[in-house]
Amino acid sequence: MLRRSLIAGASALPFAAPALLRAQTFPKIAIGMSGWTGFAPLTLAEQAGLFKANGLEVETKFVPQRERNLALASGALNCVVTTVDTMILWASTIPLVQVLVLDRSKGGDGIAARPAIGSVKELKGKTIAVDGPGTTPYFTMAYMLRENGLSVRDVSTATLAPQPAAQAFVAGQFDACVSYEPYLSTVRAMGADKGRILSTTLDYPCVVDTLAFQPAFIQANPEAVRRVAKSWFDALAMIAREPDRSHEIMGARTRQTGPEFKASAAFIEWPELAAVKDYAASGLPAFMQKAHAVQRETGVVRQDVDLTKLFDSSFLP
Repeated sequence: MLRRSLIAGASALPFAAPALLRAQTFPKIAIGMSGWTGFAPLTLAEQAGLFKANGLEVETKFVPQRERNLALASGALNCVVTTVDTMILWASTIPLVQVLVLDRSKGGDGIAARPAIGSVKELKGKTIAVDGPGTTPYFTMAYMLRENGLSVRDVSTATLAPQPAAQAFVAGQFDACVSYEPYLSTVRAMGADKGRILSTTLDYPCVVDTLAFQPAFIQANPEAVRRVAKSWFDALAMIAREPDRSHEIMGARTRQTGPEFKASAAFIEWPELAAVKDYAASGLPAFMQKAHAVQRETGVVRQDVDLTKLFDSSFLP
């Protein structure tokens, strides 16, 4: 919030304050993300001018998940978005602070399998196309296996990113695959006689996405961080107000039509501000503890992370 130590006169305030607002500048912010449906309001905030309306110059960049932390550490990115499990992994090597919960997967991530495989337990001994250790699909697989008394050592894996994993499965390769929207919808459309969705985040709510900066950036630019968070909620308000236009803008980024994007968005949840504040205070700490345990058990995270410093809700509008 702008503060003034001296006011020449009461009548000057309405004219001086806008001038101060116009004069305030922030560093350009580069946000590393992917084509995951849940991140799309960031594209909307950028392309519909919502960041600009809040005085920010922001560029969203598609950067592979496994490279985003390196880009953040090098300064190529100022901000990253990814899942909580991945934030825990990255925090084991570089300092970062989550400041905003973006979305929660509601069936948007999952495991698909051939019709003969009737449950997650029946994946034992099977070959699963899944992205490598340290990625969200790998965590999703490990989490769901763990909830069914199995571990990653009970399956064979073929390392493929979410889109090619789904494509390979649809083409008849592998016993199962792990993917997310919008690519998981290609599996949903292939026909139950060829494959089906075995389990999703509706069954195992293990995918939560957040936005994070490094502590040094937050300390130097707290107001910019607040305005990024505000712009996110401005984007959610635009989706509610102008759904068709918003879906077209967000879908175009991943070569989807507006209706196609709307269909994929049905499998995720963008919590409103009150829900974000409530989840940050109650549900998120417990989930981070469980995610940390999975990451340690699989060897993805090799040392304990101080989870008490990993989320700061004070920048929520």
